[in-house]
Amino acid sequence: NRGFNSAVKAALEFYKNRGVAQPVAILAGVNFLENSRRYDPETGSLLTEPRPFNLMFKTYVGATEDESSLTYLRPETAQAIFVQFKNVLDVSRKKLPFGIAQIGKAFRNEINPRNFTFRSREFEQMELEYFCRPEQGLELLEYWKEERLKFYENIGIRRDRLHVKKVSDEERAFYSRGTYDIEYEFPFGVQELEGVAYRTDFDLTQHIKASGKPLDYFDEETKERFVPHVVEPSAGVDRTVLALICDAYAEDEAPDDKGKMETRIVLRFHPRMAPIKVAVFPLLKNKEALVAKAREVQQLLRPHVSVFYDEGGAIGRRYRRQDEIGTPFGVTIE
Repeated sequence: NRGFNSAVKAALEFYKNRGVAQPVAILAGVNFLENSRRYDPETGSLLTEPRPFNLMFKTYVGATEDESSLTYLRPETAQAIFVQFKNVLDVSRKKLPFGIAQIGKAFRNEINPRNFTFRSREFEQMELEYFCRPEQGLELLEYWKEERLKFYENIGIRRDRLHVKKVSDEERAFYSRGTYDIEYEFPFGVQELEGVAYRTDFDLTQHIKASGKPLDYFDEETKERFVPHVVEPSAGVDRTVLALICDAYAEDEAPDDKGKMETRIVLRFHPRMAPIKVAVFPLLKNKEALVAKAREVQQLLRPHVSVFYDEGGAIGRRYRRQDEIGTPFGVTIE
């Protein structure tokens, strides 16, 4: 019944959007179906036949396109860390717990890329694999959830716009013993920024099985040998940057040159994240002494922070330009 009503509503909306003023749905008959995959149970819409779909991008490496040169672009950065685990352990001689982090490109054949840079087929990912003893996993899951929330707050994202979702047993990956999604209130809805998951020893164990190579850890103090467990914070760089821009974006009203109120755009970045930290302005560009002192200040600051020098136009307009790009500090020489 719910599916039927949804289908009628969808049909009426379809014809309204195409200029029919008052479409009417007339019930011609009812056929009851059970265990059918031909229709969407929520809307009653007719479904297409199943078609194969691969979230991984396929390509060929080398001069010929045959099965021997077939390869796939990586859908995540994490697996390279697990492959290199033994090399890093042997070279660094770290004791558990320790982490290996990396940032890099990943590629996914998304069905529906959308919302600017939020969901795209090529994106930047930053992941940390934090290796630990099995009994430390759940405790470190809570630790890294809190650390990741602190990270977002420290770069200027407001805490009241961040949400933590504990992923249910039914929703989380089969190899995970606990997963949190850290979400942000985007203009298009609350969406995931990153996941923090306790992946147990699943990944290393799979690489051991596939390669036949040992990826275990020997504890010198307890004389134990075991496969480490891992807690993984995994975040999207593009999504984080988009959240920063959304959080910094603001509009206010200020008088223009003629005293008329106008709406202006302001980016309120945290100083840590602002692309330009300081703008330097001589009050008047036709005063050589002011220009010389402003240039001197610019050179003094340049080794320490990113500086923008601007002497063009009225001083108010110069301030306005820096407000629009989120510059937190300004120095005016007058």
